[in-house]
Amino acid sequence: MTWHSVRIGITRLLLCLVSAWSSQGAHAGEVLERVQASGELKVCVWPAYQGISWRDPRSGQLSGLDIDLARGLASDLRLTLQFINSSFPSLIQDLLDDRCDVAMFGIAMLRQRMDKLLFATPYLQSDIYAISTRTSRVVRQWSDIDQPGVLVGVQAGTFMEPVMQQRLRYARLVSVELPRTRERELFAGRVDVFMTDYPYGRTLTDNTDWALLLAPPEPFHQLPYAHASKPGDLEWQAVLNAFVARIQQDGRLYAAARRYGLQDMVVHR
Repeated sequence: MTWHSVRIGITRLLLCLVSAWSSQGAHAGEVLERVQASGELKVCVWPAYQGISWRDPRSGQLSGLDIDLARGLASDLRLTLQFINSSFPSLIQDLLDDRCDVAMFGIAMLRQRMDKLLFATPYLQSDIYAISTRTSRVVRQWSDIDQPGVLVGVQAGTFMEPVMQQRLRYARLVSVELPRTRERELFAGRVDVFMTDYPYGRTLTDNTDWALLLAPPEPFHQLPYAHASKPGDLEWQAVLNAFVARIQQDGRLYAAARRYGLQDMVVHR
């Protein structure tokens, strides 16, 4: 099969998908109908998620894997794009209140979230990692974390919070509520280490000279990530699933992940 024939096949597939998208209006679900009527795609992002949906404090510009994917989704569906600030604690309510049509910021598929939201096909997966400082005398390796007297930080509302509540036997868990950040708590000495995932940890260590990324010596608590939407609209979920399938197939997902050093997280078809 030649590249020319592959391109023709992809073009035909996209035309079919666009046609199917356009013809769904008569029996579309609530979210899909709203998106089609407005011509606008509202995407919830957490603008403090490095590597995924990060807003540069100087320029105000958003960047990251899911920012690129949101732009790709809007382009595929021929919609204008609006980003809506969200967070993990407000994620569920933001979707239920129709503040956005889809949430795209590295959302782990926790059972309590799956009970209240619809998730598209997983596109990433990550384990839990830890961030200490290069000068720390308390936490230098993974085995130093769950020790008496160690203060372990987690961002409130992230999937690390319930996991670490169950897993820590000796250390004390400290939930960091927004607008406080784990980094500031670490610098201030109010925690000795904080838990994160690969995108946040990798980007932080790449862009600072103080952060020490600690990986678990064996799988600790791996979870798939997927884009989330309001429950009850299976047609909209199908549109999101089709998008994930396309970017897995045509290489856009891997290319976007590679731009941010996250290619090892990609879920392939």
